[in-house]
Amino acid sequence: MAAPVLRWLCPGRCWAFARIGGCSCHGRGVPTASTSSGKRGQSSVARQSLITAQEPRKGDREWAAVVGLEIHAQISSNSKLFSGSQVHFAAPPNSLVSFFDASLPGTLPVLNRRCVEAAVMTGLALDCRINKKSLFDRKHYFYADLPAGYQITQQRLPIAVDGSLAYSVCVGKKLGQAVTRTVRVRQIQLEQDSGKSLHDDLRSQTLVDLNRAGVGLLEVVLEPDMSCGEEAAAAVRELQLILQALGTSRAIMAEGQLRVDANISVHHPGEPLGVRTEVKNLNSARFLARAIDYEIQRQISELENGGEILNETRSFDYKLGCTVPMRDKEGKQDYRFMPEPNLPPLLLYDSASLPAGADPQQVINIDRIREQLPELPSVTREKLVRRYGMLPEHSFALLNEVGLLEFFQNVMKETRAEPKKVASWVLNTFLGFLKQQNLAVSESPVTPSALAELLNLVERKAISSSAAKQVMDLKKGNPRAINKLIGLVRKATLGRADPTAIKEVLERQLSG
Repeated sequence: MAAPVLRWLCPGRCWAFARIGGCSCHGRGVPTASTSSGKRGQSSVARQSLITAQEPRKGDREWAAVVGLEIHAQISSNSKLFSGSQVHFAAPPNSLVSFFDASLPGTLPVLNRRCVEAAVMTGLALDCRINKKSLFDRKHYFYADLPAGYQITQQRLPIAVDGSLAYSVCVGKKLGQAVTRTVRVRQIQLEQDSGKSLHDDLRSQTLVDLNRAGVGLLEVVLEPDMSCGEEAAAAVRELQLILQALGTSRAIMAEGQLRVDANISVHHPGEPLGVRTEVKNLNSARFLARAIDYEIQRQISELENGGEILNETRSFDYKLGCTVPMRDKEGKQDYRFMPEPNLPPLLLYDSASLPAGADPQQVINIDRIREQLPELPSVTREKLVRRYGMLPEHSFALLNEVGLLEFFQNVMKETRAEPKKVASWVLNTFLGFLKQQNLAVSESPVTPSALAELLNLVERKAISSSAAKQVMDLKKGNPRAINKLIGLVRKATLGRADPTAIKEVLERQLSG
């Protein structure tokens, strides 16, 4: 894959990526970096947050960036990965903690079948090879919110390997100018989540909530095939849609159900890869893109000015728009991986290897799960374009908002308006209505039937488009009265298309 090449465009002002291979990533406010001794905490970039880049020396060569991702998706399951504790977002602190979650002596893990099926289904959707035998390991590290002092994961032999994820990235100003790219999926593994530390600055103390401890996670590891924040964000959005379509994860980033760690390095084309840094716990596609682009520019600026890149873990400060050091990067030896002694190998079967007379409740059949795979987002988008003749960017937008595609399809069932017009109304007027009111599609006071009726009135020329849009104008009335208002407009048009009467109905209702 072609990588973006960094060139100096305006001395003393900024760095910017040249458009290479369809990927365009721009950055502003590049940090200054002076010579670093290589010791932790002595980098000038670590000491300074937002400062402009110094002018590079003459003869500077081009740079290429390499980005890989580790994506943690919370599995949609009623209970945790190895215990029977329930899983609920925003439950009272420490109200969903079993003896095993608290790591009391003598407790043993019991594997959740639903989590295994979710991992297999996700692997199949990403064209992975499903390992019929996978192993569990202990990964040791000591945090206050990890009671056992280790995490159960799958380091040696994960449940799925060698897949791919196709995503679309914009090469112009519109999604209609998007190109499809593919990133390799190294592996998918099952693992536990940790608890949550709540820092109380007023009392100078940290409180621990173990509700999240032991919740099942899918860790999807993407190979370093990406080269800028835009590509990484597009890949994460596509994976998010796939997980939601499968039902294996709700993947709501705002609730911490999808978190991303980005591994970033830079090098001169044709030379070995540079030292990488890891930016942890990014919970927004927009912040992910910003963090990656900033870190690429920070590393280049540091190297151009004689500094050294440390193999460290960093976090992204979204308020300052920069990454900051957290700790030195642990290696495999630091985690002291060892086989999990309390869990046997996980064995899966296909139709050919399924033991005769096996209890379906006691085994997992890969082929049976394959038959249950739903339609993936890429296929749905192709069908929308082909069936309704809509623009590709409209098909992307309909899938990006949860519930919006179903709403559009229900409107189409009850209206005679052309699909392109319906899509425009749903994506512009209706979606704008929801954004202004801060509502989800499922919370909309406007039903598909009501919007279809309004479009039918416009189609019959009983009312104008501008009059119809007045009905959806939140600045002039109660949104809960919109369905009733549409009914009044319909009655006013029965038997007589009198524009004056309709205008009176609109003004009288909207003014009230």
